[in-house]
Amino acid sequence: MESHIEIQKVNSRVTVRVAGKTLAQSSSTLVLLEGDLPRRHYFPREDVNIDLLIPSQSVTHCPHKGDAQYWSFQTDDHYLEDVVWCYESPIEQMSSIGGLLCFYNERVDLEITD
Repeated sequence: MESHIEIQKVNSRVTVRVAGKTLAQSSSTLVLLEGDLPRRHYFPREDVNIDLLIPSQSVTHCPHKGDAQYWSFQTDDHYLEDVVWCYESPIEQMSSIGGLLCFYNERVDLEITD
């Protein structure tokens, strides 16, 4: 694993909401800690309401994790572009986050409960 990245299992329920809609809720997230960057919660796909997301054409590359694909969120009166991403095939050292979905904490309502 990259020495400046730490991945931990979360033992709490993590919920993501936008515009009153629950996009994700899980007791099986992983939190990724990377230097001074915000904590990022990675959700199993089955715990994300993928029907509320729109696939994006955006792809970014992180030298420490690999290539990320994105989704946006849209309702009649709310739009968040590229608010969710996933490393489908991350580099080997980051394989534990492969296929998991992650939200920009600062763009959604993220709640952690015991």
